[in-house]
Amino acid sequence: MRWTQTLIPTLREAPAEAEIVSHQLLLRAGLVRKLAGGVYSFLPLGLRALRKVERIVREEMDRAGAIEVLLPALQPPEIWQQSGRYETARQVLYKVYDSARREWVLSPTAEEVITLLAAAEIQSYRQLPKNFYQISVKFRDEIRPRFGLMRAREFIMKDAYSFDVSDEAAQQSYQRMYDAYTRIFARCGLRTFPVEADTGVIGGTLSHEFMVPAETGENEVAYCEACGYAANVEKAVSGVKAESAPGGAATPGPEKFATPGVQTIEDLTRPPYNVPAARQIKTLVYLVESRPLIVLLRGDDQLNEAKLAARLGTTTFRPATAEEIFTLLGAHPGSLGAVSSTLPGAAPPVWADERLRGATDMTTGANEDGFHLRHVDVDRDLRVNEWADLRTVRAGEPCARCGKPLQIRRAIEVGHVFKLGTKYSEKLGSGFIDESGVRRPCVMGCYGIGVTRTLQAVIEQSHDADGIIWPVSVAPYEVCLTPLQMSPGSPVREVAERLYEALQREGIEVILDDREERPGVKFKDADLVGFPFRVNIGEKSLARGQVEIKRRAGGALEVVGVDEAAGRVATLVREARAALQVGG
Repeated sequence: MRWTQTLIPTLREAPAEAEIVSHQLLLRAGLVRKLAGGVYSFLPLGLRALRKVERIVREEMDRAGAIEVLLPALQPPEIWQQSGRYETARQVLYKVYDSARREWVLSPTAEEVITLLAAAEIQSYRQLPKNFYQISVKFRDEIRPRFGLMRAREFIMKDAYSFDVSDEAAQQSYQRMYDAYTRIFARCGLRTFPVEADTGVIGGTLSHEFMVPAETGENEVAYCEACGYAANVEKAVSGVKAESAPGGAATPGPEKFATPGVQTIEDLTRPPYNVPAARQIKTLVYLVESRPLIVLLRGDDQLNEAKLAARLGTTTFRPATAEEIFTLLGAHPGSLGAVSSTLPGAAPPVWADERLRGATDMTTGANEDGFHLRHVDVDRDLRVNEWADLRTVRAGEPCARCGKPLQIRRAIEVGHVFKLGTKYSEKLGSGFIDESGVRRPCVMGCYGIGVTRTLQAVIEQSHDADGIIWPVSVAPYEVCLTPLQMSPGSPVREVAERLYEALQREGIEVILDDREERPGVKFKDADLVGFPFRVNIGEKSLARGQVEIKRRAGGALEVVGVDEAAGRVATLVREARAALQVGG
């Protein structure tokens, strides 16, 4: 390809809309352009890089035994109602209407569609296992699209769905996808690490996310360097324990005391009360599908709503308003508690975080504005209906597995694997006749990769002050030929044309910068776009019978003879390709 025959609209300055480096470089390197919030057009170089990511994904999916299909993006809402996700996923669903005012859903994912397809086509255990995948456009109604392709309303995703005869067989399918994902991201030049994850509205019994470490990531991951434990903070647990009274001493019954003006945990830590946050009980009230629920945590802990959602089995809940709480408990936030004697007769259920189990000598609200209770023994004085891990872990807490300190880091999620069990197959009728003639539901798994997000994650992880540093596996072109002048008949141009043809014959993806621009402009653009290798051809070097080969990663410069240049460049490219191949 010649630079003048394609479209590479580079920008010297980052648009104000771009908040993170990878988003800035997507725009500055002329890879994409914004049409609307969360909606982007791919330009020629961006599309070439995207297609390379897709090719790697396809090769590894095929290698793992998955079968490619293409499913409808336009889906009837009835199938989402049948699965139960019409309500649980309603916040992300795009709904459109045809000329007859019939409602349709724009696909954010395809569990319902593929399960119905399997229900119609798979009848016997002899047809299993099966794993179907597609690479297609998805739609999610992001309230706040941001960071370019990282959180977009329209994006490209690879989604796969496995069907097995048993839980053991499904675990094998899960492992094959897990291993395939490891290879995919390694071939894309990404450093990733898998973490235990919450299954969210998709559901299931087991889940891992593949994370790219990045300070700009929207996810937080807790991990232990000593034993290798890693989990999204939505799922992570630690080894912290409940606190009893000093020395384990017995405490008297709850004692009421006045706390005028106290509204927060922090207020109660100050004089004259001086109650540490760790010795307070935080009382929250939620409405879960319109039904009230009291949630208790230690005063210095934060509720993890993803854990609450997983335990509830729904995302349809919200904090109650001050007015709703007063109607329910007779007090306003700041004076709330769950001591049995202070709760109304028809009190809502009480859920408590495991860290409170066995805690003594605690302080909590008295369900009377301006009053609290001290000397509260959780097991003795509270009526807890359910115990659950509901808190968010913090850096420095002991690892639940080995006791060493946990660390927290930010990361970008690029892939997610789920073991679904029979959640969808039972609701949508996907089953098989086993060897004994009994009909059983298929055991399913689902596996997603954000293809467009993966592309941007490569940039986020691999760049410098001058621009992108593409791994050769996903670079729009592997080599940029940069003649420093393009005058007709000049020796520089003639050598550039010969090298261009020779590299093409070698199977090297090469772009010839045939613009009549200053050398500095060409160098800056090549570095901004991030071609792995640049070949500089100038009059001075040609007078010595040489050209320069510059590696984008590290900037190493190599001077070679003109006659050796094509062979040397081809060798460097093939070595770079080989370094990103993954066996196994």
